Amino acid sequence: MRLKILKNRWILLIAVLLPGALPVAQEAIPELSYQLTRLEVPVAAPGFELADMDGKTHRLEDYRGNWVLINFWATWCPPCRKEMPSLEQLYQAYHDRSFRVLAVNQWEDVDHVFSYMGELNVFPSFPILFDPESKISEAYGVRGLPTSFIIDPQGRIAYRAVGGREFDHPEVIRLIEGLLAP
Repeated sequence: MRLKILKNRWILLIAVLLPGALPVAQEAIPELSYQLTRLEVPVAAPGFELADMDGKTHRLEDYRGNWVLINFWATWCPPCRKEMPSLEQLYQAYHDRSFRVLAVNQWEDVDHVFSYMGELNVFPSFPILFDPESKISEAYGVRGLPTSFIIDPQGRIAYRAVGGREFDHPEVIRLIEGLLAP
């Protein structure tokens, strides 16, 4: 009987404290930046071949001739989740102008990621690729998520961003417009 009372008190305590903790947890996600770091000397981007949610294979070399934003992410990463809608906006604005977005998921399976996508207001229309053993992120030197790279039309890493980004920010738009200018 005493054990049941203690258990009920713990449940009550958790129920009272948990709602108050949720806003604090949400506030802990830092604001997204908009800056991307230009590499002084572009370096060759490691090639890869990864499957998307439908099992279709995507190779980096198939995107040669386009600017490609590669975003390494995971569903458990709060800044990754926060930046996903702005990645879609960027893709929608520029995919018809030789600018591509590839989101490379780390360690998670297709069903889990598909379920997460259902929670978004807009389902991403750019390819979601899977790097289940994180071998591609290792080749790119990714040390934390999210990390993004912009690959130039010759297949070289031109820009890098570590941490969440607001990809629809006017400064990012200005950068992309400059890259795509004739």
